[in-house]
Amino acid sequence: MSFRSMGIDILRPFPQAVAQKKFIVVAVEYFTKWVEAEALAKITEKEMINFIWKNIICRFGVPRVLISDNGNPQVNGQTEVTNRTILQHLKTRLEGAKSSWVEEFPGVLWAYRTTPRSSTGEPPFCLVYGTKAIIPAEIGEETQRVTQYDAEKNQEEREFDLVMIEEKRDAAYARILHHKGLMMRSYNRKIKPRCFQVGDLVLKKVEVSKHVGKLDPGWEGPFKVVRVKKPRTYKLHDMEGKDLPRQWNIHNLKKFYT
Repeated sequence: MSFRSMGIDILRPFPQAVAQKKFIVVAVEYFTKWVEAEALAKITEKEMINFIWKNIICRFGVPRVLISDNGNPQVNGQTEVTNRTILQHLKTRLEGAKSSWVEEFPGVLWAYRTTPRSSTGEPPFCLVYGTKAIIPAEIGEETQRVTQYDAEKNQEEREFDLVMIEEKRDAAYARILHHKGLMMRSYNRKIKPRCFQVGDLVLKKVEVSKHVGKLDPGWEGPFKVVRVKKPRTYKLHDMEGKDLPRQWNIHNLKKFYT
């Protein structure tokens, strides 16, 4: 079933654009790879609630699972790795637009939704709606399905598409399982286990709320590891002994060398 599980993340920050927008909140449906996204001026609890209500619940219903990684990309295993690839793709496309990225944003989303994904073999649009979208280029070039449009025949074809949509989704699911296995084997070959000990000095990634720009280093510190809470999760103090809020996953930390 589509839209049962979704991941939500934030891309930060882009050059400030119209209405002071510089962040993008992105939600990815795990099965179809459908993306909903919105440009925002700031990231607050109210803004996130509004995004979920307008872009997810009002369009697709309430998902059974909505996952935010809170700085730990392994929280949802290899599916989360796949979604980070999707997010990076969107970010790369938009960075090229520089200060006009807000105007380019809808086109980037459209291109993503109508392009086949390697993990499913189908465009997200097709897995959601059961048919391939007519793209603007087909109007200008007058492709066969545009020039030979027949209302009665189109109705029959759409009914057939709806009958076949579950078969398409079953085939896509089989491809996802195969793709996931390939990714897992590749990941396991590359992963290098690491850990920190109490007393180690580390740097941590700068949080989204601090509005770090692209030219800033993205890391701050050093901080001292004062407790190992569980495997690969740590409690930190600053160099004056002040406790840092929450626990920190190893993916947000790196060794500080004096």
